[in-house]
Amino acid sequence: MSQDHIGRTMKKNLLRRIVNRVLGQLARTLPGCTSLRPLLHRLRGVQIQGKAFIGDDVYIENEYPERVILEDGAQICLRSTIIAHTKGLGQVILEKNVFIGAGCMIIASSNSTLRIGEGAVVAAGSVISSNVLPGTLVAPESPKVVARVTVPLAIETEFTEFMKGLTLLNESKPGAAATPSTRKPGLEKPPERK
Repeated sequence: MSQDHIGRTMKKNLLRRIVNRVLGQLARTLPGCTSLRPLLHRLRGVQIQGKAFIGDDVYIENEYPERVILEDGAQICLRSTIIAHTKGLGQVILEKNVFIGAGCMIIASSNSTLRIGEGAVVAAGSVISSNVLPGTLVAPESPKVVARVTVPLAIETEFTEFMKGLTLLNESKPGAAATPSTRKPGLEKPPERK
C-alpha cells in the first residue's frame, strides 16, 4: 500500500510495480537521453512536461514514479538519484530549465514537496533534501586536505596501519599552508558530553 496523502492509501498492482522496475532499468541503460529515456520514464508514471534530458544510469523513484515532476527543459546528468519517499510519500518537482549535475542525490521527506526552482543549477555531487531557490547555484563544499599519508592504503595494507601512518594537518588561517599536527585521527579523545 502507498500513501497518497495523510490518511489515504491506495494499493499498487504487483504487475504495475514490476513493469515500473523493468522500465526503470531499461531507462538507466538504453541510449536516448532526450528521446527513449524520457519516454520510458513517462510510461512508468514520471510526469515529464515538455522536453527533458536524462543521462546514463539516472535513478528516478522506483515505487512512486508519479511523485516526480520534470518541467520543460529539466536536465538530470549521469548517475543522479531522485527519491520521492522516505518513511512516507513526498514529491519532487524540477521546475523549468533546472540542471542537476552528475552524481547528485535529491531526496524528498515524507509528506513534503521538494522543489528545485526554475533555472536553478545543482552542482555535481550535491545532496539535496530541501528546496532550492529559482536561479541559484548550489554546490557541495570542496574537499580539503586534512592529513598527510605516510603509509599508503594499498591492497595489502591493514586499515589500522594506514590510520597510524596519518599525520593530521592544522590550518591556522584560511588559505594558509597546512602544517603537520602531532594528533592521530581516530586516536583523539571524544568530546565530553554535558
